[in-house]
Amino acid sequence: MHHLLALGDSYTIGEAVAPDQRWVEQWADLIQTEGHAIARPVHVIAQTGWTTDELAQAITLAQPLGAWDLATLLIGVNNQYHGRDVDSFDREFNALLDTAMAAVADRPERVQVLSIPDWGQTPFGAACGRDLIQVSAEIDAYNQAITQRCSARSIALLDVTVLTRRFSADPRMHAEDGLHPSAAMYRLWAEALICTGKFGRL
Repeated sequence: MHHLLALGDSYTIGEAVAPDQRWVEQWADLIQTEGHAIARPVHVIAQTGWTTDELAQAITLAQPLGAWDLATLLIGVNNQYHGRDVDSFDREFNALLDTAMAAVADRPERVQVLSIPDWGQTPFGAACGRDLIQVSAEIDAYNQAITQRCSARSIALLDVTVLTRRFSADPRMHAEDGLHPSAAMYRLWAEALICTGKFGRL
């Protein structure tokens, strides 16, 4: 039986979708079809609105985290939304990578990071009145910091940003709140993760 730990914010907790339609639960479903027994539900430490420092605080309160076979991390959109600088995000994100690594006994092949989706490419974004070109540029800057940290540690990174942009005009890919991904979008993320073969080394 394999155990997954998912760390993040609204995208990981699955705001606006049923709990079993979160990307991490859909991913676990697909993993099980490939013959790996997954403890369910996946253990999630995430909440809508969390920034990197708030996630870190929640992890501290949840100690000890215990031992896990795989840890995922998707965080940063709320830092960008609130106008925080990339340098502070980079430091806090790197510390969260330390936490994820420790949860899987310092095995980088057992950590999976996802990039920050582009919330500007949603119905909410279109109506929010912000400069969406700037929003996308800032998200790109955050994701560049994530890419560099993951590359330096040989940690897998899945680019879901490109999916949120590619399917931005498809209403089926947005939840009813117009901001968060739908179950169908999360399915694309789960399928993309399966293609990485992450569990092939378990």
